Amino acid sequence: MIWRDNIVVKLALTFILLVFFVLFFLFFFLMQFFENFYINEAEEEMLQTATRIANVVIQQENKDFIHETTELIKDPASRIVILHPNEEYWVSMSTDNELTPINIDWIKQEKDLSKVLTHNKEVKQLLLLPDQSTNAIIVGKPLLNDGAIFVYQSLDIINQTKTETRKIILVAGGFAIILTVFFAVFLSTRITSPLIKMREAASDLTRGEFNTKVPVLTHDEIGELAKEFNRMARQLKFHINALHQEKEQISSIVNSMADGVITLNRNEDIIVINPPAEKYIEDWYYENNIRQDDYQEKLPDELREVLEEVIASETEAIKELNLQGRYYMMLMTPLYDRSYVRGAVAVIRDMTEERMLDKMRKDFIANVSHELRTPIAMLQGYSEAIVDDVAESKEEKNELAAIIHDESLRLSRLVNELLDIARMEAGHIQLKLETMEMESYVHRIIKKFQGIAEDNNVELRLTMNLEQAEATFDGDRIEQVFTNLIDNAIRHTSEEGYVHITVDTNETEIKVDISDSGSGIPEEDLPFVFERFYKADKSRTRNKEKKGTGLGLAIAKNIIDAHQGSIHVKSKLQKGTTFTFKVPQGFIDNS
Repeated sequence: MIWRDNIVVKLALTFILLVFFVLFFLFFFLMQFFENFYINEAEEEMLQTATRIANVVIQQENKDFIHETTELIKDPASRIVILHPNEEYWVSMSTDNELTPINIDWIKQEKDLSKVLTHNKEVKQLLLLPDQSTNAIIVGKPLLNDGAIFVYQSLDIINQTKTETRKIILVAGGFAIILTVFFAVFLSTRITSPLIKMREAASDLTRGEFNTKVPVLTHDEIGELAKEFNRMARQLKFHINALHQEKEQISSIVNSMADGVITLNRNEDIIVINPPAEKYIEDWYYENNIRQDDYQEKLPDELREVLEEVIASETEAIKELNLQGRYYMMLMTPLYDRSYVRGAVAVIRDMTEERMLDKMRKDFIANVSHELRTPIAMLQGYSEAIVDDVAESKEEKNELAAIIHDESLRLSRLVNELLDIARMEAGHIQLKLETMEMESYVHRIIKKFQGIAEDNNVELRLTMNLEQAEATFDGDRIEQVFTNLIDNAIRHTSEEGYVHITVDTNETEIKVDISDSGSGIPEEDLPFVFERFYKADKSRTRNKEKKGTGLGLAIAKNIIDAHQGSIHVKSKLQKGTTFTFKVPQGFIDNS
């Protein structure tokens, strides 16, 4: 583990092992060299000694003088054997007691030594002496007349010299190893210290700390590497910041788009989504009775089918969608990773407004004519009845006059509501902002409808979650919104049904949900509920005498818009309708 994970240990051990093997082979070859050197030196010295004695033997005839001279010339630890021409045999003394004398018979038996006598050749030989216990160096020098001189000495002297030499080499090698370890660790630390700092800096870069710098301590390759690392960190920081800016710019553009944008991968996972697309998916889950907690677990079937088509065909696809009464056009385009389709981006455009405008242009004149025709016809008919004296008694005339008066009030109310809507849409609405105590304000509004709800056998429920006890808005206008929505909910809810009002407040907004268990609104009518003169199927109105003008929801929407809020509706036939409006706190009244 240490060898694999620590570069200091790797470098140090590499240097140490390299020096160790160099010293080992150097020691081996030096020992071989010194051994051969000592033996050769000993042989040359012994041969010189034999030559000097041979000269003495040749020059002198006095054997005692020769023997005495020999004792003086030779090394005290060696022995000399002189074989005179008359085959007289003499062996010198020696200080080495283990060096035993040799005789002429043993010399003649040795193949190499006998060549001195038979072939008159000089001989240098390493042999085991006759006692079989001592290794010796023997040098033979031939004399004239078949004589010879042999000089021999024990190898122990050479071995002692080799031992001392070995000790010196080992001590020197030990010091070399110690110095190598010191310098290897020192050099490895010097090399790896900047690398460790670079590793720590790289770790900081992975955590997003792009201001990290590596100190440049040297001007060698490692110093240049540190400079390049710092330059890389600066460039990385620049490019990351550029990518962040581009990402934020793209995110801002996508989030500000009116069209829904969804980016998907091949596994049907949502990568990027903007608020309009989230709204579409939320409506789809509501339509399919899927809980909000499961939103991220199931992709809408329409998107999945188009995604599979785009991946299979590798071409863009267009599909029309219809959801909660709104009309959408979806364009999905494949995203490539080189030649491989890695996903797709879908643009969902809400085409409801365009279709609604077309429908409004066609229906507006008919709706206005229909709403004005009935009261005008009644005014005309009953006034003609009075003029023509159809009513005979005063009571009948008063009854006709009362009907004419009611219809004129209805006509006046219709015209006033139209004028109110026109002023609101022109931006001329004046808000009277005031701080309201929410609990008493809501209870006062609900109390007005208790009697109507009981008369229609409808349960009126109220839930309040008030994080902020007070809120600021135009009390009269918001009460008008409450009134229109609650009145519609009660009128369109059958007996034994319920109307549930939920009021939530916090520091940023007021949120109100008004839900009923009534007949619901057809999906194709949902986009038009906030338009002027909108009325659903007349069968949805249980009390025929309480038919509205079709302007209440349009007025409510304009009031919420004036408060810079939002209002929307969700509905299913025979399951009920939910109107939700939100009023922000702290908005600026620009009216």
